[in-house]
Amino acid sequence: MTRWSPRGHHLIGSYGLLALTALLFAAFSVALPDTFPTRDNVSSILSNQSIPALLALGATVPIAAGKFDLSIGYGLGLAHVLVMHLIVVEGTPWPLACLAVVGGGALVGALNGVVVEFARIDSLIATLGTGSIMYALTGWLTDGGRIVPGPDGLPPAFTALYDADLLGLPVPAYYVLAATLVIWVALERLPLGRYLYVVGSSPRAARILGIPTRRYSVYAFTASGLVVGVAGVLLAAQQQIGSPSVGLDYLLPAFVGALLGSTTVRPGRANALGTLVAVTLLAVGLAGIGQLGAQFWATPLFNGATLLLAVGLAGYAARRRLRSRAPDVPAAPAAPPPPAQPRQGAP
Repeated sequence: MTRWSPRGHHLIGSYGLLALTALLFAAFSVALPDTFPTRDNVSSILSNQSIPALLALGATVPIAAGKFDLSIGYGLGLAHVLVMHLIVVEGTPWPLACLAVVGGGALVGALNGVVVEFARIDSLIATLGTGSIMYALTGWLTDGGRIVPGPDGLPPAFTALYDADLLGLPVPAYYVLAATLVIWVALERLPLGRYLYVVGSSPRAARILGIPTRRYSVYAFTASGLVVGVAGVLLAAQQQIGSPSVGLDYLLPAFVGALLGSTTVRPGRANALGTLVAVTLLAVGLAGIGQLGAQFWATPLFNGATLLLAVGLAGYAARRRLRSRAPDVPAAPAAPPPPAQPRQGAP
């Protein structure tokens, strides 16, 4: 029976998801030759999945530090409503409104980190609580209704943040690539990323090494909030209307992408390139089943099943990495030979 070499296992673990994405795209292209492998469809996929991709990248950073930010869906809803409120209701120039929301997102992320680390509340519970507060603020800003622009609409330069094309690709795709590059450099090439990975894998070891774990956890949540603010601006430019109910639908796809991404490229740990591959797989799958005429419930079914698969694969990759790093048990030392007996008649 043929056994895979360690290098073969490494290649499958690192790039199997990327190969699966290519195979899935090829399968849908064969099944839907007139609509799926077209430039318009690819452009639509890149544009429609840009916001879930940004949220998944934002969730990746706290996961690298061993934390979970469940407030990203609520934060997305608040950010996009706040942009619309500032532009439509307050008359704020759109560049200033966008900068205020992105900065506010970073501030809310830092607050999440402070609550988690200094109040000693589990990240799941803490961010769920702060997320509920953000949802309440969203309802207060909109008074339970929608923020609709006037007859003149929104500034064309603002809506172009989402609608414009560059070199044949939608502009949101470049935002995703830029965010991926920045997060990849931060996690893989800077001391910040190495410290976050140490904090995420063993906080006790990080403290022994002198790493300020609380500070770096706050950094991780701040980065997540910053990305959520950017995604909120992009969502406002896409929707062109402020709705308090928008945001929560993006929470599950974001965590599916982040957790599934931890099983590829760098298996066993959250990483930006893996998240990008995972989001691409999800985008291709959702676009394909949608064009095949799937019912409305197929999307949450696909996301939920993929989330279970992602968590299972992430746990398996982590266990396999621990086994590969475990030292071999040394063999018991051989018993010493018995002492030589003196011969009879020896002096």
